Amino acid sequence: MQLKDRLKGAVPDDALNRFSGHFDVIGDIAIVSIPPGLDEYKKTIAETILTGRRNIYTVINKVHKVRTDARTASYEILAGDTTVTRYREFGFQYRFDVTKVFFNIHLAFERMRVTNQVEPGEAVLVPFCGVGPFAIPAAARGGRVVAVEQNRDAYAWLQENIALNHVRNAMTTIMGDVRDTTLLPERRFDRIIIPTPYGMDSILDVLSPFAAGDGMIHFYTFKAGNEIPALVEEFAGKGFDLTYQNTCGNVAPGISRWVFDLVKKG
Repeated sequence: MQLKDRLKGAVPDDALNRFSGHFDVIGDIAIVSIPPGLDEYKKTIAETILTGRRNIYTVINKVHKVRTDARTASYEILAGDTTVTRYREFGFQYRFDVTKVFFNIHLAFERMRVTNQVEPGEAVLVPFCGVGPFAIPAAARGGRVVAVEQNRDAYAWLQENIALNHVRNAMTTIMGDVRDTTLLPERRFDRIIIPTPYGMDSILDVLSPFAAGDGMIHFYTFKAGNEIPALVEEFAGKGFDLTYQNTCGNVAPGISRWVFDLVKKG
């Protein structure tokens, strides 16, 4: 039974009609977005989530969307006593505080698609690496990974997750803004995985000179569908061969996250 169905009778219909009923689960934490005006029903919604899912111990409400350089939102705890969780994805484990870092569970299959392409010995750059969901599987595949992150909390959890997944010897980590390319220890990478934050598309021009000839760049961006043909032409004009493109979920009305696999012409 869906959450909204289970809330009928406990929350008035007019209020329930303004609530999507959707929530994400990361590890043992449920994240819900309760619209303004439903404050008196927050505890009821949280308790209903807990009773319906035995693997959930904490429920938090997203108060504000991601809007800082650290790519974190604002939350309030509705039930439970911790916002730290352990999340498992295709054989890998990640521990982190969901209120302190950016983590998108909906990119799980996309992360697997990309990191399964990594060949042993490849030099791989992962900017905006967060707690490691692209970087750690790439290292486990045999890549020599350079991972860059400027959020101090995410960087600290990255160190723990590297140890948790036993890939320390394959990883070089840098805390800082990857736009300062003097931080990078290598000048050429066989593969660059760019999970671009919203509004930072210029990072492709910053990092593409670091791609080896015939190197692969997995570039993520946020666009409306009608913007894609012009963007594809732009990639060709910059000397890239486009080998794959797809959407990775909607982020706003008419706006999707897109991925483009770009081969830098040698």
